Amino acid sequence: MNKRRLIPTAAVAGAVVLGLTALSACSASDVADRKSGDRLNVVASFYPMQFLAERIGGSHVSVSTLTKPGTEPHDLELSPRQIGGLSDADFILYLKGIQPAVDDAIKLSESKHTVDAAQLTTLEAHGTEAGGEEHGHEHEGDGPGADPHIWLDPVKYAEVAKGVGKSLEKADPDHATDYRKNTDALVNELGALDTAYKEGLRNTTTRTFITTHSAFGYLAERYGLTQEGIAGIDPEAEPSPARISALHSIAEKRKVTTVFFETLASDKTAKTVARDTGLRTDVLDPLEGITDKSKGDDYIEVMRSNLAALQKALGAK
Repeated sequence: MNKRRLIPTAAVAGAVVLGLTALSACSASDVADRKSGDRLNVVASFYPMQFLAERIGGSHVSVSTLTKPGTEPHDLELSPRQIGGLSDADFILYLKGIQPAVDDAIKLSESKHTVDAAQLTTLEAHGTEAGGEEHGHEHEGDGPGADPHIWLDPVKYAEVAKGVGKSLEKADPDHATDYRKNTDALVNELGALDTAYKEGLRNTTTRTFITTHSAFGYLAERYGLTQEGIAGIDPEAEPSPARISALHSIAEKRKVTTVFFETLASDKTAKTVARDTGLRTDVLDPLEGITDKSKGDDYIEVMRSNLAALQKALGAK
């Protein structure tokens, strides 16, 4: 496990207290500075939440994100200024279990409208193998092994979108009609994306893919695939010799062709496994942030790029 992710609780709590104390001296916080006119001041924890807020909120919201592009969200550490700024937000949208620092800061924020996306759908337990029995998921969540990567399943993401839309209607009833219209449009787009995945992955040579980041359990389950993660949550963790051996056997038995890595982490582990197993490498983006390396400008485009990568790796017919 990457040691940067094991943030001491006391340290996080201290930062939260410091941030709230600093609020009186830093009223013009990074978040508050982005408030514009009468628009709803929305703070999103990281990109998948930002995308929902922007698409559903439209012109009635001013959205800022706590996670800058290119930052690995699991490793996020908030500044006192960011923590204090949460109390200036009109609406906070986050996903519990992805970013411990955010979870702790939100507990002490005073925002009247705070929405946890994890409460808008049903979380499931996924291991290194999607639905596997041997390896519990290592994220913190709403139960043992709860996997928070719900946005990588278009159907679950649509459920979250509906919940976010209703929450924005309550927070800003004057623009409820527009929020409802924007939600419907986004849900329709996600429905089309779901259809594309179903049709694009219906007939393939293999149903198994290997990835450095075990983020695709919901996606695999939705479309009848099997995700074989190298080392669980940490995309940079070195796999054990036993795991390498197991992956070699899995790849040979199930005709696996590709080891996937992600855009926000090193490809070192993927290349190591690929070399030892005789496979090729490619990108499967967990969509935790959009950068100049992303194969698309937004969630929909990157998800379609992911579909193309899976079709190639699985031998879609």
